[in-house]
Parts: sequence; structure tokens; C-alpha cells
Amino acid sequence: MVPVVGVIGLGDIGDGVATSVLAAGLPLVVCDVRDEATEKYRGRAVLAGSPAELAQRSDVVVVAVVNDAQVHAVLSGPEGALASAGPMTTVLIVSTISASCVEAIGVESAEAGVAVVDCGVSGGPSAAASGDLVCMVGGDPATIDDVRPVLDAISSLVVRMGPFGAGLTAKLARNLVQYGSWLAAYEGQLLAEAAGIDLGKLAQVIKASDARIGGASTLMFRSTVAPFTESDNEGLVSAMRSAAALAHKDLRAALEVAGTLGVTLPMATLTEDRCDDIFGVGTGQEAL
Repeated sequence: MVPVVGVIGLGDIGDGVATSVLAAGLPLVVCDVRDEATEKYRGRAVLAGSPAELAQRSDVVVVAVVNDAQVHAVLSGPEGALASAGPMTTVLIVSTISASCVEAIGVESAEAGVAVVDCGVSGGPSAAASGDLVCMVGGDPATIDDVRPVLDAISSLVVRMGPFGAGLTAKLARNLVQYGSWLAAYEGQLLAEAAGIDLGKLAQVIKASDARIGGASTLMFRSTVAPFTESDNEGLVSAMRSAAALAHKDLRAALEVAGTLGVTLPMATLTEDRCDDIFGVGTGQEAL
């Protein structure tokens, strides 16, 4: 059966999700506190006056609002989606929210007899609009299978991360990698700018070299971040020890230059402290 999809929240991600749902030929219901956001869908989708009305008309309710408070507002209470969602309705949360909010919504959904899947998404508004989001989903496998037509409509990759809550935790971990990478880029620019280097040229060489050696995910090839043991491949461990030694050397050199230029690089200092752990050849203990 073709599911009727309801999208609550038509911001950057929600609007793209709604567009992708229509492009996939799925019937659509939309709801947003802003009339102008829903009006653009008139004639192409059902415009619901409340989350409760939307849930009553939908098989899959996609929650694409911004934060914890908004998720609670659209799901809870007499006008919330859970008030009118039936036993055949599934809630798909794509909002990036806290673990406590995920847990609370899971409890409330269970009490209402409504299935729920958490779905961290990555790729941004352009990927949402083109149906190319990366979806990290958590929940019961059968329930995930039930919403698979919707996931396929909005994404280019769907990965089940584990039980309910794991999808959004994976999204937070992915964001941690992204923001940490941006901090590294910021500190690199600080050092380069202080040395009189053109930042556009620095960006050019980083993009070109990343295409060859990879970005932040390069070392994410193991099933654990624990230190290597004697049972691991000796050649790999030796290569990682060499890589850690080079990283220490390079980072110390960068910090020396920063010192002469009067630039403070706390992330670089912490990275140099943790290099052995990063490459799997340390103790795995937090740096003091």
C-alpha cells in the first residue's frame, strides 16, 4: 500500500522532505505554524490545521521541527499528533533532539500505542530537497521496514543504527565529528592568517589533498576505538605507531610556529596530547 505521509514543520529540512515525498508520488499532508509555509502546497497536498488533524489523515507522521520543545508541542496534548494517531500510524522523528527528549517521546508514544522511529538525517537542505538525505535510523526492525517507502523517498542511504534512540545518537556523533573538523579548520586558518598566508589558497590545497587522503572518517575503519592489542595485525599496528609519531612531530611544529606568532591553538594542543589514542596506540585513557 502507498502510505500517506504527513510532514510537521516546513523549515529547511521539512520543506525538502515534503518536496521529496511529492516527487516520489506519495500522497502528502502538511502542517506548520506559518500559513505561508503550507500555502505553497495548496493543490498538491492536504493542508492540516493542527498536528492532530495531520496524524488523523496520515500513515506516517514525519516530525521535522527544530528542538525538544517543538517536538513535545507537536506530539503531545489534545492538538498533538499522538492524540489522534491510530495503531497503524508510525511517527518518524527527523529533528535533532536531546536523548532525554527521545526517551520521553518513546514512553509517550508507547502509552498512546503508536510506533515511533528516530531518524537522524545528514546532508542539509539541498539533500532533503533532492531526496538524498543520509538517514540514521533507530527502532524496531519491523517498524523501520514499514516506513521504508518514506525513507527511500527522502534519502540516498538508510542505515539502521540500533534500537530506538540509536539513530539520533548516531547523528549527534556525526555532528561531533563535523564540528570538531570545523574547529580544526578554524585553528588552521588562525595559524595561516597570522603567518600572512592567503586563506583561499589554504582552502584550495586542503580540498585537493582531502580528495587524496580522505577527511575525518579516514581512521574510522575499526569496530572499536580501544587500543590495538597483541592479537592485531603487527604491520597495521606498526604503521599506526609511525603515523602517531609523525602527527606528534607535525603538531609540535605547528604549536611552535603558533607560539612565535602569538596564536593560541587549544584544539591542536589537545590533539597532540591525544595522538597516540587517536591512532590506537595509546592507553585509551583521557588526557589529564
